[in-house]
Amino acid sequence: MPASQPLPIAFLGIGLMGRPMAANLLAAGHPVAVWNRSPGKTGPLVAAGAREAATPAEAVEGAEIVFTMLSDGAAVGEVLFGPGGSAGAAAALADGALVIDGSSIEPARARDHAERLAAAGVGALDAPVSGGPSGAEAASLAIMVGGSEPDYARGEPVLRTLGRPVHVGPAGAGQLAKLANQIIVGLEIAAVAEALLLASQGGADPAKVREAMSGGFADSLVLQIHGARMIERKFLPGGAARIHLKDFTNIVAEAEACGLELPFSRVALELFQSLVARGGGGYDHSALLLELEHRNPPARLGTAPDQLPE
Repeated sequence: MPASQPLPIAFLGIGLMGRPMAANLLAAGHPVAVWNRSPGKTGPLVAAGAREAATPAEAVEGAEIVFTMLSDGAAVGEVLFGPGGSAGAAAALADGALVIDGSSIEPARARDHAERLAAAGVGALDAPVSGGPSGAEAASLAIMVGGSEPDYARGEPVLRTLGRPVHVGPAGAGQLAKLANQIIVGLEIAAVAEALLLASQGGADPAKVREAMSGGFADSLVLQIHGARMIERKFLPGGAARIHLKDFTNIVAEAEACGLELPFSRVALELFQSLVARGGGGYDHSALLLELEHRNPPARLGTAPDQLPE
């Protein structure tokens, strides 16, 4: 399956990540059918040559590869298999098709989906991504892929259209890798927020502190990107806090299933739970700073006004 060979593709879920990913597949020459639960988001893709479908089943008709990029495991299951187990998109898939789920869902659910699809003669890869909307637009996503070797060999050329795929193990392993990724990202966001708030409250210039740490052991994409968002107080998503809450909920549940105690992940889960409960679910996950400020009045990072989603 060479990367240059046009393949009929269906893309289910046109959100912050799905839209640029589907656009890159179109730009690579693949005929793409698109579906989204909320109307109105497919317009730019249709203008670029995509075919809009009214239902997931209609979108996957004739598709060799089907991407799903949805909010959570329940949404993926409903779109693929239908509400309550009734017919969904999977019932309309051709024998030998390949489903690539880019959503972040529970590893056990990913394994269950793979088993159900295999029983219907359909391949499956769980392939969650990291890199955010900017990485999706630049086709530079980190793609963590679980599934069989043959299915990965089939899907890898198309995945390279979207970023850098790495096969990390059998079904569910991609989701485990994404949970590991989210632990690192979430704890780094919390660490950067604490560090900059401490520096600011003690009298240092937080922007200069961030500059001073650049290039040292504390440097990271989180320090550069999310640290800048915190200093500028730009909390428009990006990665929404409610999504990271979902991920940490899955992380703690998976840790318990594995017999592990992950204390830092539990603390991050509690912080995101509190932020979301106070109305910050739609804020960028760098808004974890706001939760720290809420716990430490009147401490505040900088003087810029907050930029928040409506």
